[in-house]
Amino acid sequence: MKVKAVERENKTNQGAFTLRELLQSLLVALFLVVIIKTFIVQLFWIPSRSMEPILLINDRIIVTKFSYWYEEPQRGDIIVFRFPKDTSKHLVKRVIGMGGEIISIRNNQVYINGKLLDEPYINNEKYQDFGPVVVPDGHYFVLGDNRDSSEDSRSWGYVPARLVVGKAQYRYWPLSRVGKIY
Repeated sequence: MKVKAVERENKTNQGAFTLRELLQSLLVALFLVVIIKTFIVQLFWIPSRSMEPILLINDRIIVTKFSYWYEEPQRGDIIVFRFPKDTSKHLVKRVIGMGGEIISIRNNQVYINGKLLDEPYINNEKYQDFGPVVVPDGHYFVLGDNRDSSEDSRSWGYVPARLVVGKAQYRYWPLSRVGKIY
């Protein structure tokens, strides 16, 4: 009789131990997800045409948050940031100008401090003249690559550096377009 009682007790302890292990594993996984999403990478979905042809509607991208821990965004980087007019929304645009620079658009071309910006990612689009404007220190002037279909710094102003989430690095969907974003 004593043997059966010990067997029942061992089975009960094994069940409790398995449940405890499962809960611990779930807590560790949840902790890792929070750390990764908060500090390392975040996934985003592209809902508009503003960055065509680089990013298309329904593309899914990976944004690296650590990219700007030790350096600032550079001209040409595609960044995700919290929209200055509603910080609950995220936008994706290309960095064109940095603090202290004078930005103007004339004859469908962007000028920075009076010098023509080479933009090989733009498809000869026509868009309105703009500026000149001086980008405040600690801010970025951003534009969508699809200038005719993009609301950007031309319409709502500059992006404060504190609102930059990270750099758009990789497309993971659709599978036919998986790869690094340039």
